[in-house]
Amino acid sequence: MKTTRRRATPGPDPDFPYLDAYQRFAFPPPEQSPGNIIAVGGNLSPGMLLSAYEQGIFPWYNPEDPLLWQSPDPRFILFPEKLHISASMKKVFKKGDFEVTLDRNFAGVIKGCAEIYRPGQGGTWITEDIITAYTELHRLGWAHSVESYQGGELVGGCYGLRLGKVFFGESMFAKRSNASKAAFLTLAQRLFAEGVAFIDCQVPTEHLQSLGGEEMNRRDFLSLLRKTLACP
Repeated sequence: MKTTRRRATPGPDPDFPYLDAYQRFAFPPPEQSPGNIIAVGGNLSPGMLLSAYEQGIFPWYNPEDPLLWQSPDPRFILFPEKLHISASMKKVFKKGDFEVTLDRNFAGVIKGCAEIYRPGQGGTWITEDIITAYTELHRLGWAHSVESYQGGELVGGCYGLRLGKVFFGESMFAKRSNASKAAFLTLAQRLFAEGVAFIDCQVPTEHLQSLGGEEMNRRDFLSLLRKTLACP
């Protein structure tokens, strides 16, 4: 794997060795990187992805780019005691506006996240390579989805990975108002009830900030991540 910015072929490197879920790869230490991009190249095999998340890194690149591994500074995270459910969302839950399910339709959720229009973005970073890779992690039990249904139709949801007491949120989408919030808040409450220490939201958004997310500098985040993943 190179640490230079560009490679001739976009996306994953077809010549890079495939790592199964029990194999690991050592990325360059994010603390030593002057920017958010930690490394370039490699592939999206299970061992590569799990190695990255364990080291505070995740893939994030445009379709025309090579595979970029990033560790933002600052990081955006959500702690159990900071989770905020607004009065309006409490009414949504009380009325039962959505049927919220877990791991019922991972394929539908990741596809919905890839296809939803996002103002200010010319396309999606959730490429077919990303969809294939995270679907495989879902099959292996690492990646999870939460779905919001309305009238039997999938109208929102979110997905991410769980490693021990940490959940790494990846993306969410909504076709109806509050659909993604209903999914995320339901997931967050369940995770925190099960002892998850924090949810990694990666980068700040107004949406996540309204739910209680906050910034943490990268060095502190990486220290917290290592300590939390070391817990049995």
